[in-house]
Amino acid sequence: MVFRPPPRLGGYPLKRTMQTYSIRSLARNARSFHENWTAAWRSPEPKPAYDVIIVGGGGHGLATAHYLAKNHRIANVAVLEKGWLGGGNTGRNTTVVRSNYLWDESAAFYEKSLQLYETLSQELNYNVMLSQRGLMLLCHSQHELHDAHRRAHAMRLNGIDSEFVSRENVLRMVPFLDGSPTARYPLCGGLLQRRGGVARHDAVAWGFARSADAFGVDIIQNCEVTGIRRDATGKIAGVDTTRGAIDAPKVAIVAAGHTSVLAAMAGIRLPIRSHPLQALVSEPVKPMLNVVVNSTQVHVYVSQSDKGELVMGAALDRFQSYGQRGSLPVIEDQMAAIVRLFPIVSRLKMLRQWAGIVDICPDASPIIGKTPVEGLYINGGWGTGGFKATPASGFCFAHTLAKDQPHPLTAPFNLDRFSGGRLIDETAAAAIAH
Repeated sequence: MVFRPPPRLGGYPLKRTMQTYSIRSLARNARSFHENWTAAWRSPEPKPAYDVIIVGGGGHGLATAHYLAKNHRIANVAVLEKGWLGGGNTGRNTTVVRSNYLWDESAAFYEKSLQLYETLSQELNYNVMLSQRGLMLLCHSQHELHDAHRRAHAMRLNGIDSEFVSRENVLRMVPFLDGSPTARYPLCGGLLQRRGGVARHDAVAWGFARSADAFGVDIIQNCEVTGIRRDATGKIAGVDTTRGAIDAPKVAIVAAGHTSVLAAMAGIRLPIRSHPLQALVSEPVKPMLNVVVNSTQVHVYVSQSDKGELVMGAALDRFQSYGQRGSLPVIEDQMAAIVRLFPIVSRLKMLRQWAGIVDICPDASPIIGKTPVEGLYINGGWGTGGFKATPASGFCFAHTLAKDQPHPLTAPFNLDRFSGGRLIDETAAAAIAH
């Protein structure tokens, strides 16, 4: 796919032309030992002022910048990241994408995100390594069977693919599961979304960054926001950073686990709590798992990477923290859970463990939209659903920033729902105990 952006966006000229990745360019650069590839994005110095400042250089922030420039012709944008691009939650998740949600509002939004994922590599001219291998939600009791049927019917009413799978067919698809009658958690069946799967988290961030930069967006790394400034009338005036003050009439907070910290700089208290969420990977093994498996009762989810590693996630650390270390009891419980499901992996060695910071709202649904402070916008509270929401989050949030009104898909997820009691409780569909 050849990427040809318009010559000017929002009155600002493009900084450069994005090189096309293709078989031809690969062969051409092979002759020069791959020494002539241009940088995927620039590292500019911050300008004194922008039309929009996006705080957070993860997937959601970069997707917002991409769609602001592409769809709304607003390219005088700065994405400020306190560390390195994609080094927060974007680089610390378990890469699952799906849209198997219960309530209409969530189902419509996450289905839009999955649809965008399906064409994202072509749109960005960057392989995000989407693998729609399917996602299997296991049922271990009659209660879970009833719930699975309910969710399957709800999904089909919303035009989302779903099917209930019998116990026998689950074992055919996932032969290494413990399906014995004496298992601690007997297998009763499963709910399958065949279009679910995984994508490469780094590639998603890099693809959006590369495209946004080609449109003229400034991506500024190692630039921590230390304050949010308001003028005499209370409107947003800009931000203070470790690299100086930057003015802008619109500031968008897209900073995952630190959303509430940044909102407090503008005098807003959000109904969000932050917890570490751990994950880990095993040593590589031969292919044994060609579907993402999730069990809410045993409380573990697992997929196999292209390198053969088993990628696993489990419960939140129960204490609130901004630490990215996690705790040993959660790892121990996670190992016990995976061995209950797959006894064959009991002798596998674990290679590495990490933790991200998840920001959780009372109803396990996000906040995306305007705030009471004019010119300040929030995109956060995603809990454990952030990565799968990345494309639709940026698509809809860019609409809100450009039009100063919510996108129809995200209008139900505004901040006012907490005062009005219009909660969208997706705690069960989150697949993680919140």
